[in-house]
Amino acid sequence: MDARDAELKKELDATLQARRDLGAEYEPALVESFLEKVEESLDQTIDRRVRRRLAEQQTLAARGPDRPPGSAAEGFGERFGFAVISLILAIPLSAIAVANAGIGGLLVCWLGIVGVNAFSSTRPWPWSGQRERERERERRKSSDWED
Repeated sequence: MDARDAELKKELDATLQARRDLGAEYEPALVESFLEKVEESLDQTIDRRVRRRLAEQQTLAARGPDRPPGSAAEGFGERFGFAVISLILAIPLSAIAVANAGIGGLLVCWLGIVGVNAFSSTRPWPWSGQRERERERERRKSSDWED
């Protein structure tokens, strides 16, 4: 039982006590007054949930468009940067491979570079936000009945 439930319980107890003290002729007014307080409590709860959802949506919008995990656009900047760095490092690696093993070494070097880039493009990056989105989805599922 949280604080709002305790307040409503106190209000209900006070309403019932007032009904006992005042009699049945005041019952409609007492019930109406209690229902107004319940309605106010519900309005506050709904307002709080709406504000929270709006804040979550604004946060997601500020981070960028919401893409499903594993989509082609997810982590494009990180993947592109990784590919550029691997190609920059390919220059000295190619020179070392040719100097030590000739054309065969160059072929093995570039197969390795292509393999690393292909592997990294198919795996999710740990910092891509996929875990945070999954946690947020689980939190939303568990909090639909709570506030």
